Amino acid sequence: MCGRFALVKSAGELIEEFEITANSTSKSIPSDWNIAPTREIYIVRESNLTKERELATLSWGLIAPWSKDRTEAVRSQSQAINARSESVHEKPTFRSAFKSRRCLIPASGYYEWATELGKYESKQPFYIQSQVADKSLAFAGIYDRWIDPSGEVFESAALITRPAVDFLATIHHRMPTFLPEDRWDAWLNPKLNSVEEVRALMEVDEPARGLQAHPVSTRVNATRNTGPDLIVEIDVSEPRTLF
Repeated sequence: MCGRFALVKSAGELIEEFEITANSTSKSIPSDWNIAPTREIYIVRESNLTKERELATLSWGLIAPWSKDRTEAVRSQSQAINARSESVHEKPTFRSAFKSRRCLIPASGYYEWATELGKYESKQPFYIQSQVADKSLAFAGIYDRWIDPSGEVFESAALITRPAVDFLATIHHRMPTFLPEDRWDAWLNPKLNSVEEVRALMEVDEPARGLQAHPVSTRVNATRNTGPDLIVEIDVSEPRTLF
């Protein structure tokens, strides 16, 4: 599971990095080292008008299509921040978006809390990022639109997770799904509707390749905290044993 991430690049920097050519109508989001569910995030998707890549802003956590009011919508968001790669094509909340409304979710890095029997104490937070300095991560995601009773349109997104592998599996049993850049166009193409073909795009050799992780302060546990100090590596002593 991924429940927090960081993004410290501007819209202009993301437009350049992700080779976005459509005119961006997204509003600016300030740098945030502790993005929590229901907050506004950037996504990269194919524009309905120009069929080019565009940068858009929406909220994190997919609003269930059957939500009757905003209270229900927010509640459903907090329960649908992640979709599992194994079942995203089947779950009622996600399956329609997975078929034709896919996106990339840019991040500078993400946090995970140790739950596996590794050398660190349980609940120790880690920050995971690219080994390449200043390179953004691109989570595979889906997005959708929900219209409230007054007619106002809300867009929301969820990222897709998969079983963790390699060194990440010693921290947590889930990790975000990352796509090689040469698959981005296919992933963003809303006309690619074959569930089998779309699922095949998520099958990547060495999905943890190019990533690195280090322990960070528990200050990230509080959503009110933000700032570059949250991603600074800390020294972690060996866990205490009973023998």
